[in-house]
Amino acid sequence: MAGNPKFDVLIIGSGAAGLSLALRLPASLKVAILAKSELEEGSTLYAQGGISAVTDPSDTFESHIADTLDAGAGLNHPDAVRFTIEHAPAAIQWLVDLGIPFTRKAENGEPDTFHLTREGGHSTRRVLHAADATGRAMETTLVSETRKRSNITVFEHHIAIDLITAAKLGQASNRCLGAYVLDIRDHGISTFAARHVVLATGGASKVYLYTSNPDTSSGDGIAMAWRAGCRVANMEFNQFHPTCLYHPQAKSFLVTEAVRGEGGRLLLPDGKPFMDRFDERGNLAPRDIVARAIDHEMKRLGAEYVLLDISHKPAPFIKEHFPNVYARCRELGYDMTLEPIPVVPAAHYTCGGIMTDLDGQTDLPGLFAIGEVACTGLHGANRMASNSLLECLVFGSAAAQKIIDTQDETPAPPALPAWDESRVRDSDEEVVVSHNWDELRRCMWNYVGIVRTNKRLERAWRRVDLLQQEIQEYYSNFTVSSDLIELRNLAQVAALIIRSAQQRKESRGLHFTLDYPVSDNSRQPTDTVLAPQTFQDLQTRKVS
Repeated sequence: MAGNPKFDVLIIGSGAAGLSLALRLPASLKVAILAKSELEEGSTLYAQGGISAVTDPSDTFESHIADTLDAGAGLNHPDAVRFTIEHAPAAIQWLVDLGIPFTRKAENGEPDTFHLTREGGHSTRRVLHAADATGRAMETTLVSETRKRSNITVFEHHIAIDLITAAKLGQASNRCLGAYVLDIRDHGISTFAARHVVLATGGASKVYLYTSNPDTSSGDGIAMAWRAGCRVANMEFNQFHPTCLYHPQAKSFLVTEAVRGEGGRLLLPDGKPFMDRFDERGNLAPRDIVARAIDHEMKRLGAEYVLLDISHKPAPFIKEHFPNVYARCRELGYDMTLEPIPVVPAAHYTCGGIMTDLDGQTDLPGLFAIGEVACTGLHGANRMASNSLLECLVFGSAAAQKIIDTQDETPAPPALPAWDESRVRDSDEEVVVSHNWDELRRCMWNYVGIVRTNKRLERAWRRVDLLQQEIQEYYSNFTVSSDLIELRNLAQVAALIIRSAQQRKESRGLHFTLDYPVSDNSRQPTDTVLAPQTFQDLQTRKVS
């Protein structure tokens, strides 16, 4: 779309966070949703496990809060944890009213009882699910509802290049005014103006070579907000899902944590169990502990994978509870009802992100961030299983309400300048992009992965610093493409992850370093906060 379309709300991202916010806005507001691929595509679609919430009479908010704080290794913000968990039942009811087909069971003559499963870090069963494809059930339902709303315009195959701020236009009072957007199919660049801009772009796990995430998870929102002047926090905490199917054709297919929740056991290649040596909770320990244990055993043995075994359960039980995992395994030659399946860790979730308040507001007026792109304080140093979809729903609702409450007092954006392509030309060496993309992700996997050291981080910094310089030169001289936009964003996020990791002189949660192998409990743990105005200084000296 050429020109300068104007909206009340511009939502960048089309997962559970962005769509749930859009659906909670009144029909009187003109809303635009940008999707990098088809509207359905995104991390939500691939979420298998479920949504954690207190719905069983025997469960309590205090128990859910305690489990979340424990998993977060003391770095969670208690107010954010309580806010999210106490709003969970209302979020679940909203989904039920939309028709999400949560799995149910007959219990005490009440067929409408939710079937609840238990995942790592939870002290009881509290995870609602739709078989083993909860994310797909949610996303398809939300998409269907979105397409019914006449006030919502969907722009598929569109990627935001950068946010437009008043400061960039030389105005004294700064706020977010919109974004420059590339139509991936016809290569045209439009200027989208909006009273409110919402980043719901998901995480940045594509910064790693192996990930359970779709190709869209390239850290776009974090990088754009950073360039617009927003602070980021806790970028060193990257969650690696312990169990992704190991197969050359599987592209890190995630095997839901609910398999372990229902009795699945992790085994060494020779069939011996090992998790009890690492944590008293064994196979149900939080993800960071399980991922490190697997990584340790693989490196100790020189093994390419470990095994996940649930074949001791009846075959009908496995097929009923995990139909999609079972089907995918069969496609690749494995039968999980008869044998263990090979699994490896893969980058899965970005626990840090853009700093926001409990309404999803960032440092920049007019700009919101919700879902995985944001750092609300809910997850702390490690996300507990199935709290992520819940966060999307709760903060999508909170941000929507804040937009409604402030709509009348928020001025319409002024006329915005068009994208300037007068000084760039088409590239004749796209290999630069593909080469740097591969080098960046391998560097992050090898040096900034599950286990870190000062030396590895310094090596990573030198390489990423050079890559950023080369990418910026390329970006400044050639016509933008979606691959170049994502590469630029990933390089920026990689730099933020490395610098954050260098500043934390302890091991805590998802950040484990051999140079500081224990947590520093001599004082209250604090967030790692990076601000754009001080980052330049960090780039010119070694962090001590």
